[in-house]
Amino acid sequence: MSGDGAGGRRVFRLPDLGEGLTEAEVLGWRVAVGESVVTDQVVAEVESAKAAVEIPVPFAGRVVTLHAGVGERVEVGGPLVTIEGGDGAGVRAEAVAGAGPEVAREEVSGAESGSGPVLVGYGTVPVADVPRDALAPRAISPLVRRMAAENGLDLAALSREAPHGVVRRRDVEAALADRSPESSAASTSAAVEERVPLRGVGRAMAERVTRSRREIPDASVWVDVDATELLAVRDQLRAAAPELGIGLLALVARVCVAGLARFPELNARVDARRGELVRLRGVHLGFAAQTPRGLVVPVVRDAQRLSTAELAAELRRLGEAARGGTLSAEAMAGGTFTVNNYGVFGVDGATPIINHPEAAMLGMGRVVQRPWVVDGALAVRWVTQLSITFDHRVCDGGTAGGFLRFVADHVERPALLTARL
Repeated sequence: MSGDGAGGRRVFRLPDLGEGLTEAEVLGWRVAVGESVVTDQVVAEVESAKAAVEIPVPFAGRVVTLHAGVGERVEVGGPLVTIEGGDGAGVRAEAVAGAGPEVAREEVSGAESGSGPVLVGYGTVPVADVPRDALAPRAISPLVRRMAAENGLDLAALSREAPHGVVRRRDVEAALADRSPESSAASTSAAVEERVPLRGVGRAMAERVTRSRREIPDASVWVDVDATELLAVRDQLRAAAPELGIGLLALVARVCVAGLARFPELNARVDARRGELVRLRGVHLGFAAQTPRGLVVPVVRDAQRLSTAELAAELRRLGEAARGGTLSAEAMAGGTFTVNNYGVFGVDGATPIINHPEAAMLGMGRVVQRPWVVDGALAVRWVTQLSITFDHRVCDGGTAGGFLRFVADHVERPALLTARL
């Protein structure tokens, strides 16, 4: 992250964004040539194949050169911005001198404590301590900035009305709803065609599913399952320990982890070059999450080591980070098996595309009341459809069906899990 150069100029190069990513696209610059910057000030927002991140500069001075335009790609290690002059803390203190004693004290304190660059975040100053005019440029998420820019909204005007100057997604949505029908109609009629480039997360997902279908000979099996008892267990846990937040996804994920211990072929990947099946020791459990930026798959590391409560907490933490746009690239890499709850979209079934290079994905449809035969009599039960798409190179239908039946049996009779604790 350090710069290099001579004659008082330092070149800040694009830092390593993790997980083997080699480049990123510049979404926007927060500074212009000639402006002064302070240590840790966000100078650019970039988007890799994994996530959008804000890039803070690790030293202070005056901006001399911006080495890429908006929409251009920069390789990791390539020059991003050149800074001239400045001694770090002094420039930081000078830049905030006009913002009031509270802001100045916070900024200088951060400099003296050696505040390092944070790739995802909104600066080192607490929101409550910053004047409204000073806060607006540093405390607005990349998602909100993009929404405002795409719809031609003035963020500065919105920030003057928002609490503490922080514009949130709902503020942008409300501003769009307030637009006159005439202007909306004119905008609609003028747009005959729209071309949206595949970038960042969207492009990465498109490439991954294309590669999956091109390289993996996949097959799917599915089964309808009576989930009444599993829902009862969830409700009991919510009543007895609501602070744990154990939901249906966490319970199904726990069943899947137990099933992978019984059927390790599905927690594997194929090394086609060497003609080998690589069985993996740890279960890095991915789960599909729909976000404003598209579909992402956060990964719970070593899920086999976590209790059900710990698993639920990780699912919740990663899901919130994904929806908030703060999920790191590392948190979406290295999965070995994925669970996809597409039932949240109100559908019963699907044939999931395997998250390459994994070997399988379990899908779960919506849980609805249906007629079901119980002990020879017709009853109304809570029913869902489970499906598994698997790589036919790692196992045959018997193994995949055995895993699916294992999951289904434990969904129908969750008490069976206690025998494996």
